[in-house]
Amino acid sequence: MSTILVTGGAGFIGSAVIRRVLRDGEHRVINVDALTYAGNLESLPGAANHPNYSFEHVNVRDASAVARCFREYRPDAVIHLAAESHVDRSIDEPGAFVMTNVVGTVNLLEAALDYSRSLPAARAQAFRVLHVSTDEVYGSLGPAGRFHEQSAYQPNSPYAASKAASDHLARAWFQTYRLPVVLTNCSNNYGPYQFPEKLVPLMIMKGIAEQPMPVYGRGEHTRDWLYVDDHVEALLAVLARGRPGETYCIGGRSERRNIDVVRAICALLDELAPRPSGRPAASLITFVADRPGHDLRYAIDSTKIVDELGATPRESFESGLRKTVEWYLANTEWTDRCLSGAYTGQRLGLEMGGAAS
Repeated sequence: MSTILVTGGAGFIGSAVIRRVLRDGEHRVINVDALTYAGNLESLPGAANHPNYSFEHVNVRDASAVARCFREYRPDAVIHLAAESHVDRSIDEPGAFVMTNVVGTVNLLEAALDYSRSLPAARAQAFRVLHVSTDEVYGSLGPAGRFHEQSAYQPNSPYAASKAASDHLARAWFQTYRLPVVLTNCSNNYGPYQFPEKLVPLMIMKGIAEQPMPVYGRGEHTRDWLYVDDHVEALLAVLARGRPGETYCIGGRSERRNIDVVRAICALLDELAPRPSGRPAASLITFVADRPGHDLRYAIDSTKIVDELGATPRESFESGLRKTVEWYLANTEWTDRCLSGAYTGQRLGLEMGGAAS
C-alpha cells in the first residue's frame, strides 16, 4: 500500500481527492491542512475512523512542520493543493497569498527534495510531487482561442500572480534539482463541499434564502467549468502516469458566461426547491460593479491530457450542476456551519465592500 500526502486535504478539491482515494481503499492518505476558514474536516465524513487516513494540523508556511510530516509518514507521492484560492480575497489580503502560495510551496518543495534524496533508488525513482494550479495564471483570453500547456503566463490578480510564482518554482525544482514534479493547471471547479464564497455555491445559497444574487458587471465573464470529481480523476491519472517536468491542462469542456451559470442555477432552484413566495429565482439576480482586474474569459484546451492519459470529463455542465444544486439543498447544515465564522456571504475584493463571481 502506497502513501499519498495531500496538502490542503480539508479544502474543496483536496477533500474530494481524499474521499476518492479512501473509497478506492488502495492507498494510505496523509491530510496536511492548516484548517483556515475554507478548510473543513466535515468535508471528510467517516475519514477520521478510516484505517488508511491520518490528519496533521500543519500550515505549509511552517517549514519545520512540513519537513516533519515527510520524515514521519514517508510518502510515495505528494498532491500539493494547499493554497489561498479566492481572487477577491487576494485583492484585500495579497500578502497572505504570497506567504501560503509562494513561501508555502517553497517549503513543500524543499521538504520533498530533502526527503527524496534519503530514499532508496527504486523508491526515489517512483516518487512524485503533483503541483496543482489554475488556468488564471495565463491571464485573460479574447473571444477566441484556448489556454494550453505552452500558453504564456500573464497573471492579472494577486491570486493568479501567487500561483504563477508557485508554478515557476515547482518547474525550477524539477529543472535544477531533478525533483520529479508534475504540474497541472485546471479550469473553474464546482461541486459538493465548495466553500460558499465561490460563484456556484454562493448563488445557490442566495437563491435558497431569497436574497439578491449579485453578478459582476453584466455577467459576460466566461469560464470553463469542471466538475470536481472529474478533476480528481484527472489528477490521479497525472499522479500515476504523468511525466515529471510536464504540465497538463485540465478542462471541463463546459464554457459558460457567468450570467448563464447563474440562470441555470435559478432554473434548477425553481424546479427542485421553489421559494415559498413563488418568486422566480432569476428575479433575484442583481448586477453589481465589477471587481478590479477581472479577466474576461478563460478556456482550456485539454487535448494533451486526453490524448496522453485518457482523462476525459464524465459530467456535462448540466449533469454536474444538477448534482451540485441537489447536494447543497440536502446539506444546508454543512453550509450553515461554514458560515458560522466571519464570512457570511458579503462581497470581498473592493476593500471589503456583495458577493463573488
